[in-house]
Amino acid sequence: MNAPQKLTLKDFSTDQEVRWCPGCGDYAILKTIQKLMPEIDTPKENTVFVSGIGCSSRFPYYMETYGFHTIHGRAPSIATGVKLANPELDVWVVTGDGDGLSIGGNHMLHVLRRNVDLQILLFNNEIYGLTKGQYSPTSKVGTRSPSTPDGSVDMPLRPCTFALGAGARFVARTIDTEAKHMTPVLKRAHAHKGASFVEIYQNCPVYNDGIFDYIKDKKSASETRLMLEHGQPLVFGQDNSQGLRLNAKTLQLEVVTIGENGVSLEDIVVHDETNRILATMLAGLSAPDFPEAIGVLYCQAETSYENSVYQQIKTVREKKGIADFNAVLRQGHTWTVQ
Repeated sequence: MNAPQKLTLKDFSTDQEVRWCPGCGDYAILKTIQKLMPEIDTPKENTVFVSGIGCSSRFPYYMETYGFHTIHGRAPSIATGVKLANPELDVWVVTGDGDGLSIGGNHMLHVLRRNVDLQILLFNNEIYGLTKGQYSPTSKVGTRSPSTPDGSVDMPLRPCTFALGAGARFVARTIDTEAKHMTPVLKRAHAHKGASFVEIYQNCPVYNDGIFDYIKDKKSASETRLMLEHGQPLVFGQDNSQGLRLNAKTLQLEVVTIGENGVSLEDIVVHDETNRILATMLAGLSAPDFPEAIGVLYCQAETSYENSVYQQIKTVREKKGIADFNAVLRQGHTWTVQ
């Protein structure tokens, strides 16, 4: 018997014309995921990509797998149905900051709370790209757009903070053009049994160009990125000379310089992926006052929703037997209309 043929990037690339604007960060994300698919070794026929509406939601057309291009904000609900109908499927949700956190915020909240075994990728470009540049739930204060010509006054939503507040058991953040970082993060998300939420900083070259340059620029990255590694101190800066310390009085993180004012490496907080409180604090850090956390913020294993549902069905059938659907329809109060 011949051994199964090893799949490659080309096996996951469709014949569809990729229709994003030149320079869009979605191209880099697509290529990274197409390269990743052969590595995680899930059969193509068991892989499904589900999206809503928006630039990011073109994704299923470009993956040579099964897929659904669904309706605005409802991708988590459709994906939940897919996973419940066939738990053997490997289901990915691709969404954006508008699709996933505005009209789809309620659906996103409940899929994370329920812990359905999905990989949820949220492309965050802090703008509505498909509908011509209106500000989004994640846009920074002061963002000028067709819907906020004098600058947004809304307090922006932090996607990872939202996910943690919704009860997500796996939360991470990465960057569109950083394939070497994104790949292991997505592998971790895929290995996690439950809802995995990955925020991806993604550039929109037309309507919000350069919004993440401060963190993507190699010259400043050491000062603006806090690269997370479980069990390692939260250090950053040139030669890792700076770190985060927990202020005992305010119970908040603060930036300190190692070697100054009696500060040593022992004073620096050590990253613990299983600590939800620490993860929430890290998710809320933002420039210029703090470096921004990149990597896995939180990971806590817990039984996934569909496993609980099927275990309940099994238990009930063992106890009560298989239900008679005809009898169920006719039980309880009935009326005869004459």
